[in-house]
Amino acid sequence: MMAQASPDFKPKPDAATLAAEDPVLELRKYPDPVLMAPAQPVTEFGPALKRLVADMFETMYQERGVGLAAPQVGVSQRILVLNCAEKQPPEGELALINPEIVATEGEQYGDEGCLSFPGMYAKKRRPRKVTMRAQNTEGEWFEVTGEGLLARALVHELDHLNGRVFVQDLELVEFIKLRKELEQMKREWKREHARAR
Repeated sequence: MMAQASPDFKPKPDAATLAAEDPVLELRKYPDPVLMAPAQPVTEFGPALKRLVADMFETMYQERGVGLAAPQVGVSQRILVLNCAEKQPPEGELALINPEIVATEGEQYGDEGCLSFPGMYAKKRRPRKVTMRAQNTEGEWFEVTGEGLLARALVHELDHLNGRVFVQDLELVEFIKLRKELEQMKREWKREHARAR
């Protein structure tokens, strides 16, 4: 996200050391155009992809997130990483390449955040249970099923790969709560990029 973790989230132990350093990859913030563009399928599986996935995990941990999509680090490819397990042990890591939804079930409604929208949260409806089909870093296909937070994170990150961000499709009352902050983010982004020219 997704996703920003809840305020009481504790990073995995080795992330505490990394947190003092700059993120491995630059995190893109709204309204960066890369966040609104559909990502391209991955066609090459090799060392470069594995390095990118490792760097995405490291960046996600440094930013105290539970999920990260490649467009959020400026790479327009269909790659997402997640670790929704408590304390984020290595065995909780999931890397999905070219993911697609196979099935959804039920509904959940709760707070959601996004690393590309620092400090912002809104209530959003998502499926309660999600099954996705994806490739691993070797190019082998597999399926993963998630419920609760994992289901929310899977759909949130897939939205990023489809050029959608979490503030889209919010209920009006939730969008109104964030409107001023979103306008401020747009102004700041324009100022920063005007200076860079």
